[in-house]
Amino acid sequence: MLGFRTWLKQSPVICPYTDSASGKNPTINSCWTKFLRQSRLFYGAALMIGFMLVLSTMFVNEHNFKDAFVNKLSGSLKDSVKEPCFLTKTHCSRGGAEALPRGIIVETSDLQFRSLSYEEESEVAESMPKNLLAMAVGIKQKKDVDEIVQKFPLTNYTIMLFHYDGVVDQWQDLPWSNQSIHIVGLHQTKWWFAKRFMHPDIIAQYNYVFLWDEDLGVEHFHADKYLEVMEAEGLEISQPALDPASADIHHALTRRQSSGRAHKMILRNRGSTICTRESNGPPCTGYVEVMAPVFSRAAWRCVWYMIQNDLVHGWGIDFKIGYCAQGVRSEKVGIIDAEYILHKGIPSLGGPRLNKTLEQEDVEKTFVKGKKHSPGKQSDLRREVRKRSGSEMLAFLRRWKTAAKRDHTWKDPYKVLNDSSGNYHRVR
Repeated sequence: MLGFRTWLKQSPVICPYTDSASGKNPTINSCWTKFLRQSRLFYGAALMIGFMLVLSTMFVNEHNFKDAFVNKLSGSLKDSVKEPCFLTKTHCSRGGAEALPRGIIVETSDLQFRSLSYEEESEVAESMPKNLLAMAVGIKQKKDVDEIVQKFPLTNYTIMLFHYDGVVDQWQDLPWSNQSIHIVGLHQTKWWFAKRFMHPDIIAQYNYVFLWDEDLGVEHFHADKYLEVMEAEGLEISQPALDPASADIHHALTRRQSSGRAHKMILRNRGSTICTRESNGPPCTGYVEVMAPVFSRAAWRCVWYMIQNDLVHGWGIDFKIGYCAQGVRSEKVGIIDAEYILHKGIPSLGGPRLNKTLEQEDVEKTFVKGKKHSPGKQSDLRREVRKRSGSEMLAFLRRWKTAAKRDHTWKDPYKVLNDSSGNYHRVR
């Protein structure tokens, strides 16, 4: 094959002209054949040179090329060589704070009241309570709520009340009321309030979170002593044991055992609960009810994400709450016997006549939309609430089952052994 330079030195190919009658010239075929051969060499060489130029450009500008290519695919206009994001993973993924200098960003907040005049920041930090008590309350349970709050010293506890009946002013005569946080949401549950007003970044200052019902007797309970036991037992999630005289004890595990200061499991072989020493799941171990749970800061951060936005009663969460125990649930979840409570079983939810702030017609529309009830049908409303509570439990457990099946990166840390939770619910 001729070299490129040799080819350039050759004289151009001139094909002779003929006007013979036949129009043919034996030299023409060989002439055009030679011309086409040389043309192929020219275009081939040009193509190779062009390819080499493009390839060299790609290598010289490899970094810029890769950035442009990746941005083209992802639709992102971000520069991949920027400094790494120093915020939480959630913030970085949203990119919401990228327009701000890092030093001005405050990721968490608190519930501490602030003075309108100058105050020393060190004094504010020292006065901040270390724990939180949150309850959904109605004015008809004012006396019971006051007795509960009296057990939580304000120097160490922030009090946050969720008023489901809309009444706030009538609490102001209590000495602790003006130092507490009051939030109003007509006819909502404590889990509805908790999902909206207790984000982990908002209550990050608190070591422990009490999320309690209002119908609890606290004659034998003291908050500070309770936390001492909780810390000594190494618990991340707990609840006070229930006095055997309580109106409702749904699970034998939560009944007070007078022989010790705390227990984490129960042995029971009668009724609907079958618990042996091999049982490793709720309600035999790793279980607290939604009635009066207490969470460490780390546990609450996990539990908050578990709370469903539309399932407001919280039923079903108690069967999965051990996954947030920051360790083996049979060791990190427990019932504290030394400080126990009485469950009075007051049916305030769905009982508008007990906590009436609206006209009867408005109340009925609020509780059961689209259904008409004649005056005096309070029991029907209560049944509707109970019915929804049960259906929400099944809905939550179905969602858990579906999520666990679809998330191939998640592995269940608990191999179920002698699990008796199926005696309380069926999930298809």
